[in-house]
Order: sequence, then C-alpha cells, then structure tokens
Amino acid sequence: MANPIQYKHKPEYLNVSEPNKHRPENLESQEMILNIGPQHPSTHGVLRLEVITDGEIVADAVPHLGYLHRCFEKHAESLAYNQIIPYVDRMDYLAAMNSEHIYCMAVEKMMGITDRIPKRVEYIRVLVAELNRIASHLVAVGTYGIDIGAVTPFLWTMRDREHILRLLEWVCGSRMLYNYIWIGGLYYDLPVGFEQRCQEFVDYLKPKLAELEQLLLENKIFVERTANVGTLPLDLAINCGVTGPMLRASGLKYDLRKVDGYSVYPELDFDVPLGEGIMGEKGDCWDRTHVRVKECEESLKIIQQCLDRLQGDLKRNKDFDPRAAVPKKIRPKKQDIYFRGEIPKGELGFYISADGRSDKPLRCKARSCSFSNLSVLPELSRGVMIADLVAILGSIDIVMGEVDR
Repeated sequence: MANPIQYKHKPEYLNVSEPNKHRPENLESQEMILNIGPQHPSTHGVLRLEVITDGEIVADAVPHLGYLHRCFEKHAESLAYNQIIPYVDRMDYLAAMNSEHIYCMAVEKMMGITDRIPKRVEYIRVLVAELNRIASHLVAVGTYGIDIGAVTPFLWTMRDREHILRLLEWVCGSRMLYNYIWIGGLYYDLPVGFEQRCQEFVDYLKPKLAELEQLLLENKIFVERTANVGTLPLDLAINCGVTGPMLRASGLKYDLRKVDGYSVYPELDFDVPLGEGIMGEKGDCWDRTHVRVKECEESLKIIQQCLDRLQGDLKRNKDFDPRAAVPKKIRPKKQDIYFRGEIPKGELGFYISADGRSDKPLRCKARSCSFSNLSVLPELSRGVMIADLVAILGSIDIVMGEVDR
C-alpha cells in the first residue's frame, strides 16, 4: 500500500502486518494515545477515533462506534412495513430519498407488486433520488474542503444544495426527512410547475459544478493535501467490502444502478465515473473527491432525461393517482429477501424476513455502506501524519446515522 510520506528510516512498529502490536497495554515509551472525537468537528458526526501516535505519525487508528446508535433494526421488528420508512430516512439523513427508494423496492419485491408500479411513479422516484444524490455529494465535497482548510467551497456547495432542499420541500413538505416514497407509490404527485423549476435548476447547476472543479479540485493547496494521500488499492477495497465512489475511485466500474438495473435506470443513459490518478495515484483522496463531483454531472443527465419523460409521454394527468398501487394491507408471504441499491455513499441493502402472518417483519437488517467503508480507515491511516488522517477520514464520506443505524 502506497504511503503519502516516504521515510528513510521507517520505524518497525509501522509494519501493517502487525496492526495490533501497539494497543494501549503495549505502548512503547515514545507512543501516546490521541482521542479524536466523538465531538471533534472533523469527524463528520459522533465518531471517536483512538489514534496511537509517535509524534505526528499515526501508528494505528481504531474507530469506536455507537455514540449515535438509533436501534433501527430492533425498532423495525415492532413496526408495520409502511411505518418503517421514516426510520429509514434517519439512517443516511443526507440522502433520505435514496434510502427510502431502496427500502420500498425491497418490500414491493416481497409483495410481488413491482410490475404494478406506474411508470410516472418510477420516473418521479428516480428524479427525486438523483436530486438527493447531488445534495449529498455537495455536502461531502463542501465539508471535505473545510476539513483541509478551504471555507469558500463549503459556502458555494451549501448555496447550491439549498436549491435542491427547497425543491424537495416543495414536493413533500420536508427539507431532509421526507417519507415521500411509499410502498407501491408516492405520497403525492409532483406539484404543478415543479418540472419547470427543476429544469431551471439543472441549467443553473451545470456551470456551477465547473466552477467548483476550478475552485477546489484544481487548487494547488488542495491537490498537495489530497493527491497521493490515503491511496486505496483495488484489492484492499474489495476485501474490505468498500462500495460507492470510494470503490469506483480505485478503478472498478461497479455501480448498482448499472449492475442490477433496478427501477427505470436501464432506460436511462449515464456514465459511471472512475478514478484515473490524474493528480496522483489512482484511488487517493483527490480521486475520491473528483468521482463525487463527476457523479453530480451524471445525476444531472439522469434528471434531464426524467424531466423529458415527465413532460412528454408521462406528462401530468388530472386522473393520475400516485397511490393507486399502494396495498391496503402489507402482509408479504413467508420469505427471506435481500434487496440492494446505490445510494450516494455506496451499496445500501435490506435483508427482510417475513413470517407470512404479521404486517411487521421478523427481521429487518440494513447493510450500510458507511459502516463498511469506515472499516478500511485503519488500513489507510497507518504511517501517515495526523493532518493526513483527517484528510483520509473526510474523503470516506461517512454519515454516522447509517454507521450506527
């Protein structure tokens, strides 16, 4: 694994083949424990990092979780399937539309009603999910700039994200936690005039993303702080279960919207951005940020195609009922299923077990991408400087509501 800093005399304790050699009870005289979090602003939430250091060099970094434990999976066992959706919103609260889209498709698969979902409903679902994907990536890129000292990009991304939140609030009445996508349909159809306002936003954001690349990704200081830092080799990414932009930044073209082809994504034309090692090694912190910005551009392509369909052959009809396929009683047959989809941070999957008698699941287990992606942090952190540790953590783009579920 490549190191961002090359040492002429590398200490033996930085040998990554013995990651547990220097636990607290075995500290060397020159080592100390540094706690980062759980309230430190650079941890993107309530995460505690136990860092063993020798001066400025990180010997080991251990994430400690559970400070935001939401008990989602246990709550789900005592709730009806449709009542679980607001809890799903609160896992990755920066991309609630994407999460509830995948959960609802999982239950629809159990009910056998996937083919009954109207096309207009499916296109609206993808439209709002891709808007939320852009909003999530804007938070990731903007806060990452703050992590390493750039404040202006954060102000720009929050300005642009606000346009999306206002659009989504117009759709369902909430800025972040939506409960808009229902099992079998939608809470409401799009409000009158939404398509035109959304088109204006698409035209507005395209040049703004180009400006963001110039301001942040091409900035000399940003490049020096992220290029060749935290390089994630592809084999390590696969072995650690890394998904999403982190995996694609390491060079693997793996996007569940393409691989599994769920919803109406197979009908849409978009690319899957990959890390190319433009500024440094493939799979470094710069590549991960670059992939997220490029994914925003691809999401705009998807949104444009959805708008074309919604204003064309799927245009508004006064008799259209977005709840027409919503089951009166959700009681799947006895079965176990696993359904997965691509949210902004990677693969989100739901394993659901039904007994065939109850309207509540026996088990609802979430496979969260933030949790899996965070597991690679110790491997990326050994041997780097503390300042680079903050850069590596920010490039993973975790949300603790999903890590602790």
